[in-house]
Order: sequence, then C-alpha cells, then structure tokens
Amino acid sequence: MNLTQLPKTVTYSKKRLGRGYGSGKAKTAGRGTKGQKARGTIAAGFEGGQLPLIKRLPFLRGKGRNKARGVKPYPLSVAALHVFPKGTDVTIAKLKEHKLINPNTTNVKILGSAMLETALVVHIHCSKAAKIAIEKAGGTVIVDGIKGVVHNS
Repeated sequence: MNLTQLPKTVTYSKKRLGRGYGSGKAKTAGRGTKGQKARGTIAAGFEGGQLPLIKRLPFLRGKGRNKARGVKPYPLSVAALHVFPKGTDVTIAKLKEHKLINPNTTNVKILGSAMLETALVVHIHCSKAAKIAIEKAGGTVIVDGIKGVVHNS
C-alpha cells in the first residue's frame, strides 16, 4: 500500500484539553485566565446577572392557552372538480385517486365560487359559495349523511 492510496480522513478527533504541556492545551486548557467562564459551566440562558430574557417576557395568560392547535383543512377549489364525470360521488379517496390532493391529507374543504358544469355528489365539507356552485350545476352536497351541510371550519 502506498501513502498516496490511503483514504482521506474527513473528521478530526476532538482536542483533548488539560493533558500536559506537550498537548498544546495544558494548564488553563484554552479557557484563558480567571473569570467566570474559566471556572465552571454556565447556564445556557445566563446573561451575566441581568434578568434573563425568559423572565422578562410576560406569561402566556388567558383561557384556553393550552389547547392543541387544530389541523387546518386542505383548501381545494371547485374548479378542480371538473375532472370528474357526471354523477360521480366525490370523496377524499377519489381526490387522492385523481391526484388532486396529497396522499397524506385527511382533512379537505372545497372552496370558491367557480362555475361547475357537471352534476356531482360531494361528500366533503364545502364553503357556502362552493355549495351554491355545486348545486347550481345540479349536484348535491352530503356530509356526515346530512344533505346540504356546510361546515365553517
């Protein structure tokens, strides 16, 4: 094996501090002399005795502050429903099948007031304007088994 054929080393080992004068990092081990930083560990948020930022900020007060953030529905335009033939039941599975939404999406809401020419049976939450556009084309909106439901989420 030649020296030219040895693999290149990319990572270097950490410098061992305080291991004698021959190491180049003896006595103070690169910490300089005296002072708080030379002696021990300091908390991450320590600001030299000044009131730390975390204590200067106000508490998050009020009712409902610990509620989980809800997942917002994925917005889909009424115009995107033109790909379906007349009388199709539009569900989230059908939208995924036609690649109109991401395969991981579980919450969809149809929005907009674009013109729709095909009569469809929609089983997804809609805005009021989208519901009017679907019904104007001769279709229906059925959500949770209830005809004509509009959810404002």
